[in-house]
Amino acid sequence: MPKSYRPWTPTQAYLLPPSPMEWLDEGHLAYFVLDVVPMLDLSAIERAIQAKDARGERPYPPVMMAVLLIYAYCVGVFSSRKMARATYEDVAFRVICGEEHPHFTTINQFRLDHREALAGLFVQVLRLCRKAGLVKLGHVSFDGTKVQANASKHKAMSYARMLEEEKRLESEVKALLARADEADQREDQMYGAGQTAEDLPEEMRRREQRLNRIRAAKVALEDEARQARLELLREQASEQREKAADESLPAAERGRAAYRARVAEEKAREISGDDDEGGPNAGAADDLPHHRVGTEVDGTPDPAAQRNFTDPDSRIMLRDGAVLQAYNAQVAVDAEAQVIVAAAVTNQSPDQEHLIPMLDRVVTNCGRAPAIASADNGFLSKDNIDACISRDVDAYIAVGRAPAQSVHPARDASTPAQEARRAMAAKLATPDGKATYARRKAIAEPPFGQIKQARGFRRFSFRGLPKVTCEWSLICSTHNLLKLFRSGWQPA
Repeated sequence: MPKSYRPWTPTQAYLLPPSPMEWLDEGHLAYFVLDVVPMLDLSAIERAIQAKDARGERPYPPVMMAVLLIYAYCVGVFSSRKMARATYEDVAFRVICGEEHPHFTTINQFRLDHREALAGLFVQVLRLCRKAGLVKLGHVSFDGTKVQANASKHKAMSYARMLEEEKRLESEVKALLARADEADQREDQMYGAGQTAEDLPEEMRRREQRLNRIRAAKVALEDEARQARLELLREQASEQREKAADESLPAAERGRAAYRARVAEEKAREISGDDDEGGPNAGAADDLPHHRVGTEVDGTPDPAAQRNFTDPDSRIMLRDGAVLQAYNAQVAVDAEAQVIVAAAVTNQSPDQEHLIPMLDRVVTNCGRAPAIASADNGFLSKDNIDACISRDVDAYIAVGRAPAQSVHPARDASTPAQEARRAMAAKLATPDGKATYARRKAIAEPPFGQIKQARGFRRFSFRGLPKVTCEWSLICSTHNLLKLFRSGWQPA
């Protein structure tokens, strides 16, 4: 007797429609996101939508769009086209949207228009994590990772190359114009007035467009270099003014400091001109460092200074020996459950200047500083060590591989920075220091692996520092939301 099979009727219609709440297993992430997101404050998005003209096509509910985006980021779907397709093909997305199917342009526009409000959800989700007991602030580890920008490194050009290309294209355009004039004269003689060569206008237009792009980038790079030189001169003037006012120093040294301050201020006035407000990093947060273009003494760009045509805010950075166009994404991670308690993005590649602002953000987000802070040797500096001490934070910052005389006490006099380095090296050499710092990698590194490897976020979707900052906040919010989901916590 042949073996029988289970019934299979894919075209069978339902007599009674099944409930969408039964389509997925109980405890599915989609149901969790549907429960949690309505608890969050989305009033900023609601106000922005209600401020528009009431006429026209009705928008999708902001809660639905927020749930769609947050769930998509949780499961590693970052493309608006893939999100729109998933509302037809993925059961979880169909449950979330209630059989609505927003177009990918609608999804992307919602994400773009309300990016700041979506970024603000980071603090709200963090509060839920604290309420669930996932944040203790006993040990917080700081780290950064390079995330590729939505731009190619091959679309960047140095200032020296810009000058060369500008001259070359100018000469080619002049040559093409001359050829066009000659062709016009010949054709006028042959066919009458008003005839031109067919291939020259397009060829000339292409070169003129490239020339205009290079000129615009060159002007922007020159302005960026001027702003960078102004910042440096004003910082130098401020430091020398403080030194000149220090009565503990000899009179001669204070006099030299006052002279250097006047010289720096005079040079800044010469470079600044009439308007020195704003600048290329005007969208960056004031408490975070930003990349400064290399400059000459007169404020012109260094010949090697580069600017990307696609995303001017991004910078050439190194990651594991690879050169890429990227941003520096920073996190502060709590040891209890690897919850991210602070997040930021800058276009400055070195990590050193990020520790103090990130530590302050932990205090702002959580109400107090951590008991212990750890970081790799990229964050080592006397200022960072002093900042931790002033905030009653027990710091463990790697000193890296260095010559023996820079780590162990020396008989000769040394600078305060060297002394701070030696003290930190001695602290890390103790059994407690080794045990505490050994936890750093297990705290800070897993979130990057979970974000970049497990969820596949390796490249920003947007361009410009303000937009990628908001996207990184959304990424970190969904990381924390997943920690909350896997902890077993349930909304009240």
